[in-house]
Amino acid sequence: MGAVSSTEAEREPLLVPSLAEPNAPPVVHGRVYRRRWLVLALFSLLGLMQGMVWNFWGPIQNSAMHAYGFTKSDIAVLVLWGPVGYVPWLLFMWLMDKRGLRSSLLLSGFLMLLGSILRSVPLIQEPLRRWLIHGGQFLNGLAGPTIMSAGPYLSTTWFAPDQRATATAVASLFCYLGGAASFVVGPLVVPAPNDTQQTSFWRAGPGSDTSIRDRIQLVMYAELGAIAVLFVAVLLYFPSRPPLPPSVAAASQRLSYRSSICRLLSNFRFLMIALAYAVPTGVIAGWSGVLDMVLTPAKVSQTDAGWIGFWSVIGGCVFGIAMAKFADSIRGMLKLILVLMLAGASLASTWFTLTCLSQYTHLPSTTAILYTSCILIGIFINSSVPIFFELFIETVYPVPEGITCGVVTFLGNLVTGLLLFFLTFYCTEVSWMNWCLVGSCLFSLVLLLFFRETYDRLYLDVFVSV
Repeated sequence: MGAVSSTEAEREPLLVPSLAEPNAPPVVHGRVYRRRWLVLALFSLLGLMQGMVWNFWGPIQNSAMHAYGFTKSDIAVLVLWGPVGYVPWLLFMWLMDKRGLRSSLLLSGFLMLLGSILRSVPLIQEPLRRWLIHGGQFLNGLAGPTIMSAGPYLSTTWFAPDQRATATAVASLFCYLGGAASFVVGPLVVPAPNDTQQTSFWRAGPGSDTSIRDRIQLVMYAELGAIAVLFVAVLLYFPSRPPLPPSVAAASQRLSYRSSICRLLSNFRFLMIALAYAVPTGVIAGWSGVLDMVLTPAKVSQTDAGWIGFWSVIGGCVFGIAMAKFADSIRGMLKLILVLMLAGASLASTWFTLTCLSQYTHLPSTTAILYTSCILIGIFINSSVPIFFELFIETVYPVPEGITCGVVTFLGNLVTGLLLFFLTFYCTEVSWMNWCLVGSCLFSLVLLLFFRETYDRLYLDVFVSV
């Protein structure tokens, strides 16, 4: 069921010699263009800002509750708008398949710009202001389907086979890097309430509700300006594809939109690996979005929680790019890399969870231990994202990359949404979220151990001459 490899017809390249010229020389391989780095940079920076806006409120939850009267449930809902924005994901995947990456990215950039404008309107009436903030977060969430799933599509369209995994890692991890930046920018610029935090040399000191609102407004204006500049840049120059494709796979025929959806939903091996990706990445996305709330019972301050979250995601991004570079150099080892990553994530999440229960486990609970265990969790799970993406594409080729990754990122956001939905009801005691993280890593590890990998796209690039 679903374990059918691509047929020879589907592997047939589009760039073939003309039948009218039987003695014509074979068409040479496509070429790569230097402008591919500009395309990658624009896409990645837009992903960075989308991640920053999505994770804006979690790291400053104490300040936001004092300044705007938010509750813990309100903070959870603000984070929840990211996954909710994935509801029309099929529309964005259709647009990417039919109109190309430029059209879908322009739409996503416009939604981010409009959302940033809405939440930056300096209204005095707090109820209306809160509604605009929620609306802005929702519009930013609508940009998620393209930002989070188009990385492999961009890398296949613009990059040579020996650079694809690295380009996928950069494009897909920059939105995580944006979330990491929020862990620092928020506590660094926005003062904590007078009764919750001491002053230190690197963070904003305690402040009144008025000063907190002013600083929050300042950060939102800065993010609005950055998004506006990036949107104009994409509008001026962001081609959907290069004049010549960079590889055989990039030039090959793909399944239609409808056939692709049917192929994915009937492929048991794809569904197996999709769940292995979606469950742990979905859980850690929701878990890290409210990390301050998770660490509060362990007597960790808002700013310390911000730094823990920052280094956790930074470690995952750096390690993920390094592992993608390694995967580019030794092809055909994606499953082994993922098994090692998820085994490490299972151990690290178990260590963190037991440390948070030190009153029962009697394990030492220090800031250094919490830093180390959290950073290891981020390294192992976040760095697995581009490796998973590459394995998805290899498994279901010739299904288009954007559609494939759109399905799996939708599943990941569905898991995040469910986790945050339950958090709105069970926000008094949140240790259950740590156990969800442990269970998700173990679940993914078991699925990976039973998964049988194939490399249809790699076969095309290595063995089929053009």
